[in-house]
Amino acid sequence: MGMANSDSETVQYVRFQSPHRNRRGRFAGVFGLINKLAREGRLSDDQESFRRINNNWYDAAYTDPSTVNSTVYDDEIHPGAAAWFKPSATHLIARVPGYLEILAAHGVDCRMMRCADPGRVIYEDDVQVVVVPYT
Repeated sequence: MGMANSDSETVQYVRFQSPHRNRRGRFAGVFGLINKLAREGRLSDDQESFRRINNNWYDAAYTDPSTVNSTVYDDEIHPGAAAWFKPSATHLIARVPGYLEILAAHGVDCRMMRCADPGRVIYEDDVQVVVVPYT
């Protein structure tokens, strides 16, 4: 069975994102938020080690949609595109709390969002969808 599901309660996609829009007008996701702290040199050695180890684990555990479709995050083609975990991706979601702890330690707000229909699907695999939000 594909995305069409008459019972919207059955599938609740999950995303961890900032409640605040960034300069580009997007709600940055958990990985973008932590990578920004790293680029700014704000992570402790332990936090940076956690980030590197777990980012590498995620890179190995599931597909980066932009490696399948290079335009998936192109703002002109797909404005506001964002990835959401499928609820079945519990093994991926299970590692997120460590990231949230680091963000909280730096005063960076990141919230879990659940939505049955977060937008128009432009990419899908077994663990995630990338959607363009409905306007």
